[in-house]
Amino acid sequence: MRIGVIGAGAIGGTIAALLDRGGHEVAVTARGEHLAAITRAGLSLRGGWGEHLARPEAGERLHGRFDLVVATTKAADADGALRQNAEALADGLPLVVVQNGLDGIRVARAAAPRTAAIGALSLIAASFLTPGEVTVTAALPTVLGREPGADPAPLAFAAELLGSIMPIETVADLRGAQWTKLVINHVNALPAITGLSVQQVVAEPRLRRILTASMRETVRLAHATGVRFAPLRGLTDARLSLLAAAPLAVGGLLPREMARTMGEVPNPGSTLQSIRRGQPTEIDALNGAVVRAAHENGREAPINAALTALVHEVELGEFLRVDEVVRRVPLS
Repeated sequence: MRIGVIGAGAIGGTIAALLDRGGHEVAVTARGEHLAAITRAGLSLRGGWGEHLARPEAGERLHGRFDLVVATTKAADADGALRQNAEALADGLPLVVVQNGLDGIRVARAAAPRTAAIGALSLIAASFLTPGEVTVTAALPTVLGREPGADPAPLAFAAELLGSIMPIETVADLRGAQWTKLVINHVNALPAITGLSVQQVVAEPRLRRILTASMRETVRLAHATGVRFAPLRGLTDARLSLLAAAPLAVGGLLPREMARTMGEVPNPGSTLQSIRRGQPTEIDALNGAVVRAAHENGREAPINAALTALVHEVELGEFLRVDEVVRRVPLS
């Protein structure tokens, strides 16, 4: 099969390398030093799925016809990236949109209306800190789902193809799964603000308390607006309901468990990786999505709003000390 990957960063690079190892013809998009490194020496995969040096076709955009395209850009870049690759996104083409936040399929429908868009949530923990190299620190599944009423055939095709080279799960309730992943992604903000790994954040009691409070605020908002969380990585609606009702000290057991599943290799989280590369983060699609959802329903999400603002501050400046973070994030 000929498969395109739009955005060969941590997740896209991992998927592209696995597809190449699986014998598929792979083309990727990348920019700058990363593109130059892939063109010169290939795309190197290390970590949880072993080592492989892929030699994909690489450029700033895709060319030709494809059997499947996987888009893995940051949420803020998705619209522009899809429009830039419009010539490769043919009628009926299965387009797997691997994106954090709540708006992946909506953006794909607007930017690539001829395709059959499939929503995807990656649970893979991977790092992309050196051009041409991606490292998997947790080899976890990717979850696929479709909108209600959409043709099930493209989803089945994508799940079978991608399932041949990496763990794939499908869900009936994509929206519920997106909200569950949103809770999981709360591990990103504090590492980006402090420069610490996810494991270090969770080990620090004051930061763990803030992380737990941001997750609890999200769950309470979701339930208040009619969302039911879909099962994902051991998180269920019932379990998250317990988090919403529990004191912060008890709720902190959940981020502790999440950190343990990441292993001992320091995991910076995708948002900190963006900051270290000097790139804008996708915090507006993570904690910022909670803030928007709250406002759309006449509510407030002060903890998530504070974390979103602090990440944007660090994008323009320096990491903050733990004491400063504690002082500036209001806990209820």
